[in-house]
Amino acid sequence: MTVTFGEPRRLQIGAVTYLNSKPLVEGLAELAAGADLRLDYPSRLADDLTSGRLDVALIPSIEYFRGDGRYEVVSDACVAARGPVLSVKLYTRVPWNEIRTLALDEGSRTSATLARVLLAERFGVRPELLPLPLNRPVLESPADALVIIGDRAISSPEEQFRDTWDLGEEWNRWTGLPFVFAMWVTRADCDLGPVEEALSRARDLGVERLEAIARREAPLLGLSLPTTIQYLRENLHFVLGEPERKGLQLFYQYASRLGLAPSGVDLVCRSCPSPR
Repeated sequence: MTVTFGEPRRLQIGAVTYLNSKPLVEGLAELAAGADLRLDYPSRLADDLTSGRLDVALIPSIEYFRGDGRYEVVSDACVAARGPVLSVKLYTRVPWNEIRTLALDEGSRTSATLARVLLAERFGVRPELLPLPLNRPVLESPADALVIIGDRAISSPEEQFRDTWDLGEEWNRWTGLPFVFAMWVTRADCDLGPVEEALSRARDLGVERLEAIARREAPLLGLSLPTTIQYLRENLHFVLGEPERKGLQLFYQYASRLGLAPSGVDLVCRSCPSPR
């Protein structure tokens, strides 16, 4: 009897569609030739990693802790900020301490959690949450405040809001630490083989090509080239070093204390290089 084996299953990689992740996937399709790369919104990637449709994904950092020990970080490549991030904003129509309703951009979960942490810890505010669909104009939301992320947060909104927080800047001003918005995560039982190294190599290549990425992406997003270059070079940081890990741990402490993540989850970094 002849036994025929099929082709081995290809690993499935999920990355974010936003400009902020372009340096992390530069050349990744070639560097991880044995895997398939799919781009989607961060929240959807987190759901697909949980369900097994993806083997590794660039997911919102809060989703790692909500995995309740099922996940491991598999690269020192990440999307972080050590000050203003430009693409994650909290807009308010009323004074901060009077916010009663908060609309959350459905594309992310980390930014939504960060906004809730800052409002609760600084003003004692825990507003009712409202959805802010990705395909609907911001102006349609009746909420007192809105969290806007990604490429549409970089441009100025049509409405004149009472006040605005750049959430990366507010976190850094409050804690003195960087903030990690997204990182490469896999399930603890998943063997990624050479894909783990490819993720860091792609990041290194992307950092080398930041200006070329900006020239390619700026016209597609309707952004000026100087704004795009500044965003990639100055607003974002792509290495999960020791300060970033400390910021992650502190964010998790606040989130778990507010019941926004389960308690007792450790940050496990599999095969990550030593913090730089």
